[in-house]
Amino acid sequence: MKKILCVVGTRPEAIKMAPVILALKSEPWAEVRVLATAQHRQMLDQVNQFFGIEPDIDLDIMRPNQALTTLTARLLLDLDDVLQSEKPDAVLVQGDTTTVMTVALACFYHRIPIGHVEAGLRTWDMQNPFPEEANRVIAGKLARWHFAPTEGSRQNLLKEGIADADIVVTGNTVIDALLMSAAKDLELPIDIEADKRLVLVTSHRRENFGEPFRNICKALRTLAKNNSDIQFLYPVHPNPNVKDVAHEFLAELPNVILCEPLDYAPFIAVMKRAYLILTDSGGVQEEAPALGKPVLVLRDETERPEAVEQGVVKLVGSNCERIIEEAQRLLDDESAYKVMARGVSPYGDGHASERIVQILREYFDAI
Repeated sequence: MKKILCVVGTRPEAIKMAPVILALKSEPWAEVRVLATAQHRQMLDQVNQFFGIEPDIDLDIMRPNQALTTLTARLLLDLDDVLQSEKPDAVLVQGDTTTVMTVALACFYHRIPIGHVEAGLRTWDMQNPFPEEANRVIAGKLARWHFAPTEGSRQNLLKEGIADADIVVTGNTVIDALLMSAAKDLELPIDIEADKRLVLVTSHRRENFGEPFRNICKALRTLAKNNSDIQFLYPVHPNPNVKDVAHEFLAELPNVILCEPLDYAPFIAVMKRAYLILTDSGGVQEEAPALGKPVLVLRDETERPEAVEQGVVKLVGSNCERIIEEAQRLLDDESAYKVMARGVSPYGDGHASERIVQILREYFDAI
């Protein structure tokens, strides 16, 4: 038996690691241990419960308004204890969070091979997104296996000098999770009139805190006032930098619903019901096109260019006027809408986790 430690810290990590964890648990050669750093406490727990995953170790690391330096230091110290006691044969992480970067560094110090799920995403700008670009570059330098979601991600890794033999294009595990979930009979968490179109909004990234996020909220307010027949739904992140501003600008509008962050299953149900999605979330950029939903990305750059190139995702940044213009165009112009609502999914076929498990199986069979 080989001990595989799978680490999750945030809701997106839990979603994208769930299919891998479940696939590994069905392998007779693998002893699977799940470590939750709980970088996102409540949202992480919701996802694990939906997929029936119970963490074996829980660091409960997050504190209110915790600085990145403090979070990183505490993670490294706690991870050092975990790795010494667990002694895993391999560790798997996903994405570009502070959890991922610190686990990669801790494993490097302990000489434990690490597999990076969703490897190779790049904007080539260390400040954008911050700190995610640095996190994934550091993890990429230290990983033993690079599970790239797309050929473009593989090319990014090759540019950085990663050996071709260490990279496998698997597809993105988020599509595995999405297809598993969307096939279920999911209930909408809110009542929406059947004849009303729904615009779903998610915005929470640190890079948008401050004036950029205020501009986003101003745009949403204008769109809501100009389209009284459209229902807007915004599950608001609990961070005060998001929650306080969102309520300041949007709380009094009759066709805007501000709610608590949704569990994974209700969120998938809302995405299926949505007409248009405005987001700065990386995962939503991957999921929504597979459901045939146009996406306007509230960022200036994206490390997921494939959907942009396919024409089903468009970058609009945090410019108030541009957000209004592009969203209104899709609400008014049926032909423009259809171009972006084609159901193109450049991120996978739902079998990424199987490919990841196969690579690990072959590796441990060979040693």
